[in-house]
Amino acid sequence: MKKTIALLTGGTTGEWVVSVKSAATIAQNLDPEKFEVYKIMLSKQGWFYEPADSVKIEVDRNDFSLNIAGRKIKFDGVFIAIHGSPGEDGKLQGYFDMLGLPYTTCDALTSAITMNKGYTKAIVQDIPELHVAKSAQIFKDAAYDLGLLKTELKTPYFVKPNNGGSSIGMTKVNEAADLEAAVERAFQEDSQILIEEFISGREFTVGVVKLDGEIRVLPATEVETAKEFFDFEAKYTPGVATETTPAPIREETRLRVAEIAKQVYIKLNCRGVVRIDFILTGDEGAFYFIEINTIPGQTATSFIPQQVAAMDMKLSDFYTKLVTETIG
Repeated sequence: MKKTIALLTGGTTGEWVVSVKSAATIAQNLDPEKFEVYKIMLSKQGWFYEPADSVKIEVDRNDFSLNIAGRKIKFDGVFIAIHGSPGEDGKLQGYFDMLGLPYTTCDALTSAITMNKGYTKAIVQDIPELHVAKSAQIFKDAAYDLGLLKTELKTPYFVKPNNGGSSIGMTKVNEAADLEAAVERAFQEDSQILIEEFISGREFTVGVVKLDGEIRVLPATEVETAKEFFDFEAKYTPGVATETTPAPIREETRLRVAEIAKQVYIKLNCRGVVRIDFILTGDEGAFYFIEINTIPGQTATSFIPQQVAAMDMKLSDFYTKLVTETIG
């Protein structure tokens, strides 16, 4: 019997554009033999199902259902494809928990914590062979001393919104004198920001997922860009970055990376598919944790679809296993 799935897309941040593209990929690859899929758009204007042949229908948020031509549609579960708030920060997860409706992502607590880069680093920093860059967390409505931070942290630094995604509002600061402008820019996106020492090395990203009851680490991707860093343009404009999947790393490095990534997944109590960004210093030396994405992009050019292909799995089979593992 088919599962009735709500595919939730959109959101209330600048990442809604990416979310819509992710949902398109997911919708194309959810097996129609196994799932009846209703794509629901969430925005500041409301939550709506937009069938191709009629006007949009508002979701009844009392029980997250639809009323279509007098027929009440209730869902077996929700495939959350919203990057940023309220899909990635735990808000929707808490709502669905109260309704008793299963979903494809990490739970509310893990989603909320991992949305904050500073808090996440504090939790994972004791994992063996994992390193974190020296950093400082500052709050818009609390006193902070940028002069002191300039003496405590070495340039260059990354200044990033603590709860943001897709590198929106992020700046690489090469000269200490430019720190104030970078902080001001980041505060336009979030009320708390992270100032982090730059780590020189090769940049990678790797997906981790639980399928068939087993945590699996996908083939890692190496990311190279001629830009200062892997910003929004580099992430979403074809040709700006070079992405190599699987990454050209030694077998012993691959095994070490996989073990560290698996331990991050366990320590943060993740579920569903997540993506961990990291840097390897020197000659495939120290593993520096950058961040974790609990709802990674699923667009046609995104890392997870690339990595699924590299492990010789069809995307439709991957999504079937993901839904089966998280929703049942």
